[in-house]
Amino acid sequence: MAAGLLIKRALMLLIFSTWVPVEGMGQTGNVSARPSVVNVGALFTFDSVIGRAAKPAIAAAVDDVNSDSTVLPGTKLNLLFHDTNCSGFLGTIEALELMEKDVAAVIGPQSSGIAHVISHVVNELHVPLLSFSATDPTLSALQFPYFLRTTQSDYFQMYAIADLVEFYGWREVITIFVDDDYGRSGISVLGDALVKKRAKISYKAAFTPGAPRSDINDLLVGVNLMESRVFVVHVNPDSGLTIFSVAKNLGMMSAGYVWIATDWLPSMLELSELADPNTMDLLQGVIALRHYTPDSELKKSFTSRWKDLKSKETSSFNSYALYAYDSIWLLARALDVFFNEGGKISFSSDPRLHDTNGSTLHLTALRSFDEGQKLFQTLLGMNFTGLTGQIQFDPDKNLIRPAFDILNVGGTGSRRIGYWSNYSGISVVAPEILYMSPSNTSSGNHHLYSVIWPGETTNQPRGWVFPNNGKPLQIAVPYRVSYKEFVTKDKGPLGVKGYCIDIFEAAVNLLPYAVPHTYMLYGDGLRNPSYNNLVYSVAQNKYDAAVGDVTIITNRTKIVDFTQPFMESGLVIVVPVKETKTSPWAFLGPFTAEMWCVTGAFFLFVGAVVWILEHRQNHEFRGPPSQQLMTIFWFSFSTMFFAHRENTVSTLGRLVLILWLFVVLIINSSYTASLTSILTVQQLSTQIEGIDTLISSNDPIGVQDGSFAYNYLVEELKIPESRLRSLKNADEYANALQLGPKSGGVAAIVDELPYIELFLYNTDCKFRTVGQEFTKSGWGFAFQRDSPLAVDLSTAILQLSENGDLQKIHDKWLSLQSCALQASQVDGNKLSLSSFWGLFLICGVACFLALAIFFCRLCSQYRRYQPEGEEQEIEAPEPTRPRRALGSTSFKDLIDFVDKREAEIKEILKRKSSDRKRPTSQSFDGQPSSPS
Repeated sequence: MAAGLLIKRALMLLIFSTWVPVEGMGQTGNVSARPSVVNVGALFTFDSVIGRAAKPAIAAAVDDVNSDSTVLPGTKLNLLFHDTNCSGFLGTIEALELMEKDVAAVIGPQSSGIAHVISHVVNELHVPLLSFSATDPTLSALQFPYFLRTTQSDYFQMYAIADLVEFYGWREVITIFVDDDYGRSGISVLGDALVKKRAKISYKAAFTPGAPRSDINDLLVGVNLMESRVFVVHVNPDSGLTIFSVAKNLGMMSAGYVWIATDWLPSMLELSELADPNTMDLLQGVIALRHYTPDSELKKSFTSRWKDLKSKETSSFNSYALYAYDSIWLLARALDVFFNEGGKISFSSDPRLHDTNGSTLHLTALRSFDEGQKLFQTLLGMNFTGLTGQIQFDPDKNLIRPAFDILNVGGTGSRRIGYWSNYSGISVVAPEILYMSPSNTSSGNHHLYSVIWPGETTNQPRGWVFPNNGKPLQIAVPYRVSYKEFVTKDKGPLGVKGYCIDIFEAAVNLLPYAVPHTYMLYGDGLRNPSYNNLVYSVAQNKYDAAVGDVTIITNRTKIVDFTQPFMESGLVIVVPVKETKTSPWAFLGPFTAEMWCVTGAFFLFVGAVVWILEHRQNHEFRGPPSQQLMTIFWFSFSTMFFAHRENTVSTLGRLVLILWLFVVLIINSSYTASLTSILTVQQLSTQIEGIDTLISSNDPIGVQDGSFAYNYLVEELKIPESRLRSLKNADEYANALQLGPKSGGVAAIVDELPYIELFLYNTDCKFRTVGQEFTKSGWGFAFQRDSPLAVDLSTAILQLSENGDLQKIHDKWLSLQSCALQASQVDGNKLSLSSFWGLFLICGVACFLALAIFFCRLCSQYRRYQPEGEEQEIEAPEPTRPRRALGSTSFKDLIDFVDKREAEIKEILKRKSSDRKRPTSQSFDGQPSSPS
């Protein structure tokens, strides 16, 4: 940049040497506060699409300002036109000549390239530069403090194009642009905008300004061989039609192509009220952007005046004419404010510009505008309504509320299919209406009217094709040596076969277009290839895609695009197992010794409790002592099978029995399930029960050769590489597991679930998985980044899943009888007291409560029954009997009382109660009682 600046300044000094200064050195002039005349420069190419529209508009604006007494009263604008002749060199000379005339501001230049050069001049001389057509976004940089763009920047136009690309779902575009500041800067912004929309510029086709038709032909022939069919044309209006003429001859304006033109195309078409049929024939189906200007009364008035304007060369005008008109009014209003605030138009010699001894350069001819910075700040602060809408600048010196019309060229003209603004994005509603609502640029709210595309079709182009270079897609297929059901070499026409190949072919057949492709084996056939290297080769453009059992993992998704997964997968652990030998005492296995003892004790305890509760009421629980003892044992253990024949009649007995039968039911069910498991389960040969025990152990681990599992175990789970063993095929799997870690084998194998299911089936389920899947992933087809084919194939895979074809292909190759994936250990199936102590506690508490209630009732009855016995003892006293004998007789009486039937006791108590109620009419000697 510094070298370029030195060259530009050297060029300026050489030009200065031929000039004669108009005024004396150091002289100042025009010092009045509000001068009668203010010189204003106009610098652009007169004979150009933009110049032919801008020149009469600028002249009309100056006339309007000078005739309006409310703006700049007593001061006239003196317009000085200078033609740049589409040349950067001549434009620089014209700019320097213009600076000699003490202009307060310059309207122009038209070209972004010339604006870059002239901006260095006005920076030194402090003269504001108002450009109505230099749209290069880099001109807004801080490097150009006196440059003010009075039209919309290409920055916003490129973001509008990016939104269009996203709206139609395209992922790649090819840009065709003129290789100058205007073209390069705009395309650079477009690239950044597309990246934010997950799209990109696949190729930048640049041509030099003024390139011959032959060069453009060669350029388009080259891009036509590429994949993308979306072309963005960003060129100058004067040379743009040549591109479409060549494209028409090459057949590139037919169905399937997309052409998006920037604002240069509408600017050219709008200069004529009657479109040229030959020109319109070249542009059928093109989408173009045009600066949006609201249909205000000011604009309608200007439109009606256009035919009467002086020196106009066109029958109509474009948006640049409106921006040029507003630029004059912007300057006039700013000058009015500038003068009102005490500003002066004065120029001073720059002390840095002086002639050295012996030099013929007259550097003092150029003078700087003393208050140019103040005028420029006044320009930035203006706010009024012009022909183009609201004229106001944001902090980046851009016009606020940028907006564009989206046009579709067709027939003899163009029609508007929508709008774009940075406030609301793409919409069919005019921007000024949307400004009254909250801002919403979400892509879900974007809408456009229908488009007639090239080839006169309303079907949206896909936006890409397979390259026209005669090369089919080169698809890499892993050359596997194990699990060949998934993919392997074949002698058929495809060269490969397998589950993955059938799915890919079925998905390709669902696409609405042909996909020529060839399969290329990846690997030497002696061992499984590295799948990481396979994916990396796709990312490095060595292959167009990879088809096979490729696992979708995070690191791979960073460099390639995967389709929708067609197979679920995940890492599992396989361990060896052994059959449990049948034992004569296997029936004791379900319970621990403690559990057996407690269960047996409770059977006897509950039997005794029920006997106690039923003995006085139930005749089935009475009889000789030996018979009653057998009844207790029989009743206790018959409840195990719910085969007890004795009926319970007491309420407490029934309550205890119901709870006990529930406990027995639970114990029986648990015993049956545990015994079944013991007799049928396989026992693990190792202590590995899942990923945690695998990590904590020091035993070797087997992994499939070439699998991502190796890196996962090392990098994610931090397992030392010394523990890992690469195994090539299923035979090595089986041998390593059977040998075990002590004999040079492995304790477990970590691999993906689809492989393990196939391995277990082929080995007659001699091995088992333990734990759960500790990763969740899937298999997909890998494509280069941003490949549109990945998206289309994902849709096709979903269709295969929905119509059942995916399952049919799975059944064809992998219809296997599944093995029980989980193994168990016998020791872990033993049921202990800790699993049932709650049931025993409930049952025990119920028994004790029932006994407590029973004995309370019994004691109550015995107290009521005892007086009868005492009376009998009084009637027949035996005073000589020892106290010990009396106590023994009482205990015997209690036992006799307990052994009596409940009905008999109740009858005795009922009789005693009747006897007490009978009135006694005699005294103790047998006579009736008398009153005292």
